Amino acid sequence: MRSFALTVLAVASSALAQINVPGQVPLNPVEPLQHRLAYAGATGMTVSWNTYEQISEPTVYYGTNSWNLTSFATGTSVTYASSLTWSNHVKITGLTPDTLYYYIVSHTNCYNCSELAPYTFTTSRETGDYTPFTVAVAVDLGVMGATGLSDTSAGAITVNDSTTIQSLARYVEGFDFLWHPGDIAYADYWLKEQIHKYLPWVSVDQGYKVYNMLLNTFYDEMQPITALKPYMVGPGNHEANCDNAGTTDSATNISYTVDICIEGQRNFTGFRNHFRMPSAESGGVENFWYSFDHGMVHFVQISTETDLGHGLVGPDEPFGVEGNFDSVGQDAGPFGTKNEQYNWLQQDLASVDRTKTPWIVVAGHRPFYAANPEGGVCLECITAFEPLFLQYNVDLVLAGHVHFYERNAPIRNGTADPNELNNPSSPWYILNGAAGHYDGLDPIEGSPDYSRYVQNSTYGWSKLTFHNCTHLTHDFVASGNGTVLDTATLYKNHTCAAPASNVTGTNSSAPSSDHSGSASLKASSVLFAVVLATVLMVAL
Repeated sequence: MRSFALTVLAVASSALAQINVPGQVPLNPVEPLQHRLAYAGATGMTVSWNTYEQISEPTVYYGTNSWNLTSFATGTSVTYASSLTWSNHVKITGLTPDTLYYYIVSHTNCYNCSELAPYTFTTSRETGDYTPFTVAVAVDLGVMGATGLSDTSAGAITVNDSTTIQSLARYVEGFDFLWHPGDIAYADYWLKEQIHKYLPWVSVDQGYKVYNMLLNTFYDEMQPITALKPYMVGPGNHEANCDNAGTTDSATNISYTVDICIEGQRNFTGFRNHFRMPSAESGGVENFWYSFDHGMVHFVQISTETDLGHGLVGPDEPFGVEGNFDSVGQDAGPFGTKNEQYNWLQQDLASVDRTKTPWIVVAGHRPFYAANPEGGVCLECITAFEPLFLQYNVDLVLAGHVHFYERNAPIRNGTADPNELNNPSSPWYILNGAAGHYDGLDPIEGSPDYSRYVQNSTYGWSKLTFHNCTHLTHDFVASGNGTVLDTATLYKNHTCAAPASNVTGTNSSAPSSDHSGSASLKASSVLFAVVLATVLMVAL
């Protein structure tokens, strides 16, 4: 009996000893790290994770009973030049909508994994399901802590505050999925942080290692969220290349351009390999533009970084030539043919059945309107997309890029809608680039007539609550302590296929501290503790 106890303790100790430290290479090169989920249609889910060695046949074992994971699906393992890891992607199809599943992936490091699943996911709600739900949105979110967010940055956090990643993890049971429309990890800040002496100096030819360290640290830190809830992403400018759009060392007067970026760190390569968004299901292109339905909402991700197309170039101009600077000043793209994104968006919006999905929400990285017009407003995006938003009655447009929080009125061609939030005929624009990264928050430079609330004093994320087919609440949640600093509710007189419940009493309050983690992770931890305690008692 004692021998058995020591054997189990050795297994447990080995598992604990190999717990991964964010950004560090694990002892076991095929240990699954950076689990992340993405919707793949109403009956599908893509499960992805990274390893430091290739897996011949990545496999996900899953089921609706944690003790019976007899179903499985296989996928592919991909990498790219200069990457230190392999991205493993497995799409599971034929699932039941709005259903909780348990899953584990190849080489999961746990005791008796065939009988105990440490992770869960819930499939998308059926189109036309009017049950209230909540979505978390974070834009411009970088590596936090010693290798990322500086404690001297504008809007600095204190030792008593949570970071945005910690805040999202704390409330992970309070939202259905996390939407991150661009600027993911800020790995391209590696040289800037070295110049500032925030990171130790390495030569430029070795910079790819620092770049990868920041990238993998971020994905490791996001694991408690992305292993449990779909992580829907879009492209931002900091995914494009490795050089932060150009960096100058004032001490040496040396400027570094995209020329320092080696193969694998140009043109969104890491972003394209790491994620698998539902473009195939929606007719979009890779992780750049796609759409998906979730209950009563049609969600649309667009790219404000490349492939803007319509109205921006003449018929004879070489739009979309690889290596040309596009209209937003990046040496990146294209990913579609001329006007492909515009044509896709028009068709996508036109195809929405508003009796089933009365709400349409669009997200793109760069803002259409902001109290900092010289520092980040995408005029090309207004030209390309705003007429479509107005034509197809888009309800809400989300963006970041400018690093503060700004709630605007519904806007039409630069003018606030006279109805404000009481059944406006224009899209409601919300800018929230305040999730947090190394540079901190931006100054507010202007007070446009359409601005209704703006702040740059604290980091935070957006909480969207869809109460019914006519009422939507947006909350700005302070990451540090979870308080709601700004809240507003939009009323739209949508035609509802099902009776709209009264908004009174719906889940529009601040996140509750009860949402402290995954039920499956809690169950796993409790079970492990019970087994370990029993073993120790037997051993004694």
